[in-house]
Amino acid sequence: MERKQVFTGSPWESTVGYCRAIRVGDRIEVAGTTAMKDGVVFGKGNPYEQTRFILQVIKKALGELGAGLENVIRTRMFVTDISKWEEFGKAHGEFFKDIQPVATMVEVKALIDPDLLIEIEVEAIAP
Repeated sequence: MERKQVFTGSPWESTVGYCRAIRVGDRIEVAGTTAMKDGVVFGKGNPYEQTRFILQVIKKALGELGAGLENVIRTRMFVTDISKWEEFGKAHGEFFKDIQPVATMVEVKALIDPDLLIEIEVEAIAP
């Protein structure tokens, strides 16, 4: 089965040994994605802006694999402060209000950088 990968140039991709997204057959998996841009946290201190940024990165990766947000069947959100769920959820809803994939949001102790507030994984079925 053909395997197609998307890389974003993150230094962690080569160090850790992973890609941003992968398509095998009609299945697409997007790795945990954070609000890092050129080694700097985007939207520092802002749950809404970090979530929007991440979902834009994910949308682009899906597009490179021949899919779109409408093909997403699951999202997983790992947040460092669950009390901010409405801000994370508002941004998520702006991208998925008409698609409504299954979604999970859980609080975690920390992410790789203390200024990161959310990390998102996505599963999709390509057309």
